[in-house]
Amino acid sequence: MRFPRAVEAYVGLLVCLALVLAGFALTTWTPPDSSQLILFFVFVALAGLSELYATLIPAYRMELSSSIAVYLAALFIFGLPLTVLLVIVTCTFSELLLRWERRKEGWENFLVPVAFNVSQLVITVFAAGSIIRLFRYERLALAHPHEFLFAIAAFATYLFVNHALVTSVSSMATRKRFLYSLWRSVSQFVVQYVALCVAALLLTVLYSISVWHVLLALFPLTLVHVSFRGWVRLQTETRKTFERMSQLLDERDEYTARHSAEVAELAARIGREAGLSEANLERLDIAARVHDIGKVAIPDAILLKPGPLTDEEREEMKCHPVVSAELIEGLEIYAPVAGAVRHEHERWDGTGYPDGLSGEKIPLLSRIIAAADIYNALTTDRPYREACSQEQTRRLITEMRGRELDPAVVDALERVLDAEDPAS
Repeated sequence: MRFPRAVEAYVGLLVCLALVLAGFALTTWTPPDSSQLILFFVFVALAGLSELYATLIPAYRMELSSSIAVYLAALFIFGLPLTVLLVIVTCTFSELLLRWERRKEGWENFLVPVAFNVSQLVITVFAAGSIIRLFRYERLALAHPHEFLFAIAAFATYLFVNHALVTSVSSMATRKRFLYSLWRSVSQFVVQYVALCVAALLLTVLYSISVWHVLLALFPLTLVHVSFRGWVRLQTETRKTFERMSQLLDERDEYTARHSAEVAELAARIGREAGLSEANLERLDIAARVHDIGKVAIPDAILLKPGPLTDEEREEMKCHPVVSAELIEGLEIYAPVAGAVRHEHERWDGTGYPDGLSGEKIPLLSRIIAAADIYNALTTDRPYREACSQEQTRRLITEMRGRELDPAVVDALERVLDAEDPAS
């Protein structure tokens, strides 16, 4: 995989900036005393293990590591020069170890991530250390109340700069809005970050007693790390469970599984055309991908029937959006979109199901999924009929405008289709 040129240029700029800042910081370096030297190697081991066992958060394309607490404590105890050295040694070693196998995919896939991660962390630590120096301190002993305020300011700077740098490169790759992605990545894990900040303060206070007292803080720091990994593992396993359910649907009815993915892609384009926020676009994508998950409860004789359904069979099929919503409403990941899934088969004129909602009483996400759902169904071959042509489909969709479908959503769908086929 080749990285976009903008990403490569961005990483190159960060590397240059990190080299300049590291050189500047190290010119003011003074040899550590014996207790600092002991703690330096303890922090190298601790930060290295934290980086190697960082918690991957797939939904946010980021990792969370307890090394934040170590680097902040190092800033407060050692000062900026020795902390920069700590970051370079620890991060370079862990990144090389973690990504060594990727060199087989090409040196670019190996070197660019390593260079980015090391550089952005040097810049982040330098920015946080500069805040401390701004208050005319080289180190923080946390012996006075105002020093805690300076420490919190350094933590906030660390958090902002770190996430800004990571979000920038992520936004270049995914084309998501920078400010939204930045806010989302920080706000979702405030509790964990605050816990890591407190751990950094604890490490610093314990060092003021003796270097050996620092070891007492390792247990709560490890506990924060392990508990968060457990939470993420639970979230990941939940997602995998629903992926497995989708696979089971695929084995029973290939159309349903393929249909949900295609509906999600079209719904996202309609939502973007309709001006939805990034947060709602993400919810829309999640809802569209599981909107038919309730079909696992529909018997094969109905789900796979090659011809039209009887009235009784149709009534049983109408239960699937309720089952879909009930399956997901108790899960933290999917609970916010349970309503959108339940009402995806409601119609603008109130003739839909399961609750007969009409107009704007139907959730907006449901109205968008409905339009994408109907469009995809019309343009797909089914056992009992062939797919409609593009012209027929657009004529039918237009006829549904203001009856089955929200007029504004139909307008957004038509703009999406026009953009894909300007000649239409």
